Amino acid sequence: MGIPRWLKDDWRGWVLALVLVLGLGVAFGLVRTVNGSNVARDRAIERRSHSFEVMVLTRSVGESLARAEAALGRFVISGDKLLGVRYERDWARANRQIAMLRHLVIDNPPQRRRVEALRRAYAERSDELSRIALFSNYARHNQSLSAYYDARDSAALARIETLMEELTAGERALLDTRSVEMDATVVRTNRLAGALLVAGLALLAVGLFFGWSLVQAIRARKAADAEAADERARAIELEAAVVTATASLIAEQGERAAAEARLAQAQKMEAIGQLTGGIAHDFNNMLAVVLGSVELARRHAGDNAQTVRHLDLATEGANRAAALTRQLLAFAREEALAPEPLDPGALVAGMAPLLDRTLGDAVRIETRREHGDWAIWADRHQLENALLNLAVNARDAMDGRGTLTITTATITLEPEQVGACTGGDHVAISVTDSGHGMTPEVQARVFEPFFTTKPVGKGTGLGLSQVFGSVRQMGGDITIASAPGRGTTVTLYLPRHVAAPPAQIATDEGCTIVSGARGLDILVVEDDPRVLKTTVAALGELGHRPVPCADPLAANAALRDMASVDLVLSDVVMPGRTGPEVVAALRAERPALKALFVTGFASDLDEGALGGEHVLRKPFTLAALEAAVADAAGG
Repeated sequence: MGIPRWLKDDWRGWVLALVLVLGLGVAFGLVRTVNGSNVARDRAIERRSHSFEVMVLTRSVGESLARAEAALGRFVISGDKLLGVRYERDWARANRQIAMLRHLVIDNPPQRRRVEALRRAYAERSDELSRIALFSNYARHNQSLSAYYDARDSAALARIETLMEELTAGERALLDTRSVEMDATVVRTNRLAGALLVAGLALLAVGLFFGWSLVQAIRARKAADAEAADERARAIELEAAVVTATASLIAEQGERAAAEARLAQAQKMEAIGQLTGGIAHDFNNMLAVVLGSVELARRHAGDNAQTVRHLDLATEGANRAAALTRQLLAFAREEALAPEPLDPGALVAGMAPLLDRTLGDAVRIETRREHGDWAIWADRHQLENALLNLAVNARDAMDGRGTLTITTATITLEPEQVGACTGGDHVAISVTDSGHGMTPEVQARVFEPFFTTKPVGKGTGLGLSQVFGSVRQMGGDITIASAPGRGTTVTLYLPRHVAAPPAQIATDEGCTIVSGARGLDILVVEDDPRVLKTTVAALGELGHRPVPCADPLAANAALRDMASVDLVLSDVVMPGRTGPEVVAALRAERPALKALFVTGFASDLDEGALGGEHVLRKPFTLAALEAAVADAAGG
């Protein structure tokens, strides 16, 4: 094709041709600029998205580690194996997330080194927590708790937190740099586009083609702006996700702090319970000596009225001390129970007359029964005593005038929803008063033995302690809701009774001496010399022929020295060998030998450990001793 005639004949044609060429060049330059801007923008957006992805994944690692450690803390406290499984699952998730994080930063050497350091710190922390989980899995609670507290100050944990902060900070710095680069690219592109537009305005004579090109460029720019707006929206969504993840992490930390506070309170109450139980056990041994000696003295006092009066006073004091030890043992959950199926609503209704007489006319009593009539398996005496204690405390809190409401209701609990209660159906018995309420500081200590806010001489401080121990021993738990000026609600949660009651070991109390029984040859094994001496004297007074043995390891030798033996009477907890172990060793020589165990600890009354043998509780009277010996020898 030749050159057009108009272009040959008219210089304007050459100018127009030149303008057309320039217009084409401007159009081509504008297209290249737009395409370059799109590519640069897409690359910058991709890098920004990559940075956000790294930051979110880093936060996810922190969340997984926090959830795993929180689950491990609850596992250490409760011993629930499901919490141990939850800990392993969350810990493994954190490992996978670290691997994904390493893949994301493979092209960034500083970040890659931080991730490698994070993996090493994670492995070191995993060894520490695996040791804690192993202790808890084998019920080594003291070791697991100690290791758990030590692990809070772990250097590996500090490194993990520092490295995650450095990873986030590094990506944030990259994000800032890339944002600056993107802004600079946009500025350069805008400047170049402006120059081309000026040139385009000078070349308006090229006609429709240049105009069409300009329109296309404007449309392309609008499309780019829309895409940029979409990317900004995605960036805002990612930032919102980071904020949500941070809030979740803070909430997890709050839950962990609350769990640590509950653990500290549980450890304190457990330590107090162990100390209280030990003291009560020793007092039972001493009271056994006192009561036994007083009864022996009474039998030989004759008609001396003054001596008998002093012995009566000594007996009264010893019995009051025995009642005090029973209260202490109830708090320590070492008091023997006599459980039976009970209707809690009927029990509360039956106590109403007693409460009316006890609390006085100025206190109005209301009883309510809600949501069903489930039965519970509990000790009637202990439960009635607990409700009476709560009612008396409520009366004192109301200064002797107000409304006391006792409500029984049914409730289905989730595991760990209420203290030590397992999940399932429970009966809730609530005692609500309209008194002055309690501060949080008082609520934290109300169950401690001998703690009381009453004036001197107005209470021993053992009422709520006994309620706490009794409810825990019956498989339930207790909660308090109170605030100054708003009254107090104490709620007892007891498991629903659905199965047949287990066999119980009964104690011999309130018996009378069986007269006319023949004297028995009895081997007495007791490590406490005072209790041994008193028991031997009491058996001799009852007409038996006791043989003392102060060392449980020497019981077999003492048995061989006896011409005949009808019964072995043994303490349960002794150094070197327990009572059941003593009886088992003696029966290896005399299989038909009968046994009677004596103990001051209800925790010793384990039916499997004692083999269903007869049991006598300390301190005991001569009548109870004679009845127990008769039952064990003839059983």
